[in-house]
Amino acid sequence: MIARQRSKKIGLIVLGIFLSLFWFYPFYLVIVNSFKTKSEIFANTLGLPTEGTLENYTEAFIALDFVKSFFNSLFITVSSIFLICIVTSMAAYALSRRQGKTSSAIYFLFAICMLIPFQSIMIPLVPIFGSFDMLNRAGLIIMYLGLGSSLAVFLYFGALRGIPMALDEAAIMDGCNRFQIYWHIILPMLKSTTVTVIVLNAIWFWNDYLLPSLVINKQGMYTIPLKMFYFFGEYSKQWHLALAALVIAIIPIILVYMFLQKYIIKGISEGAVK
Repeated sequence: MIARQRSKKIGLIVLGIFLSLFWFYPFYLVIVNSFKTKSEIFANTLGLPTEGTLENYTEAFIALDFVKSFFNSLFITVSSIFLICIVTSMAAYALSRRQGKTSSAIYFLFAICMLIPFQSIMIPLVPIFGSFDMLNRAGLIIMYLGLGSSLAVFLYFGALRGIPMALDEAAIMDGCNRFQIYWHIILPMLKSTTVTVIVLNAIWFWNDYLLPSLVINKQGMYTIPLKMFYFFGEYSKQWHLALAALVIAIIPIILVYMFLQKYIIKGISEGAVK
């Protein structure tokens, strides 16, 4: 019995190591090849660089116009996430505290909207926003607010079901109005769910290429994924610069994930189970 448990444990460890190596393999290729010249990448893609160079990062930093494109990506990501957290947490709070057919129908409508892919609505959506002159950063932020609200409401609503209404009643007796209850009592208790919403949407918004490519049409407003497209021309592809730029682009979002990862599983379980 003990030998069987040991063999099972060893098998799980070996499987975990194999899956970890399989998952880290693309990151290995990106990081290693970002230090190679273009000719060395094609000559020896899997091996370590013979003469590591940082020139790729310098050229990629300049080609990306990194400071401006970083600010554009940061502004769009932070603004969209801020609006999503505030609007959806208030909506979920109102839906969770009003028991009835109308609130249930609205909640299920949000849940169903998670199943609608953006690709199915992007053709009419972009011309509609264009007709109101709401493209570029403002239009992109509003689109992200609409597209990211369904999952956020679903998570917040599930977490709010675990918060007893007795807290609301006690606060009302102390003289608080509904907004004060939400802002000072409910929202701080949704910390784990809020962090989960932030991380999930930050990864999406920061790395998104399709929607910004349809909405942004001014040079000074390009995000990092849009600027990276210029490394791939019609007749040549600058893989050495593209890989270096990719490493530069993913560092901020990896740091955000590392600092906030302990809240993610807790927030998802609170939003989906309770």
